[in-house]
Amino acid sequence: MSKTTLQTVAETRRSVYALNKNLPISTNDINQIVEHALLHTPSSFNSQSTRLVVLHGAEHEKLWEIAKAELAKIVPADKFAPTEAKLNMFKAGAGTVLFFEDTDVVKGLQEQFSAYADNFPIWADHANAMTQYAIWTTLASENVGANLQHYNPVIDAKVASTWDIPANWQLRAQLVFGGIEAPAGEKSFAPVADRLKVFG
Repeated sequence: MSKTTLQTVAETRRSVYALNKNLPISTNDINQIVEHALLHTPSSFNSQSTRLVVLHGAEHEKLWEIAKAELAKIVPADKFAPTEAKLNMFKAGAGTVLFFEDTDVVKGLQEQFSAYADNFPIWADHANAMTQYAIWTTLASENVGANLQHYNPVIDAKVASTWDIPANWQLRAQLVFGGIEAPAGEKSFAPVADRLKVFG
């Protein structure tokens, strides 16, 4: 694969919020994309601490109903309508990938390599983020829209009990995906000169 192809795909990956349930590929294809990223995304010390759960169809919708119920407990009723509208927008998609970190793996590395103890949670998040990006970008290459959400820790307990998630799995993010109802909006870029330095 050429550099141009990789960069074009990277540019294709955007936050697409207007999603529907009409996926251009099968759920099996989605599962394969997720599995491939899980296997081939690097992690510090080859820790492989990222854990994933894929929710399709009714299970996906259940997640966003959980989010509505949990947020309704903390958002005033007279101000809940915009929150509910946003959550219904996510529910309109076809599925969600839940991203977790296995805290037992991280703690084990902290004990084994105490000199780096403070860094292992940070490095675990790096690996998790790379997995998010790998899945998101590959979905974009197949014309599947997606957007990344962070409703943890508000939904953590109910998610864990609903899908029998181990206590040592910590929820980090939720990637909503689906058919593209409307494309992403224009994206602005801060000046590269303010963000990049090259020497030598």
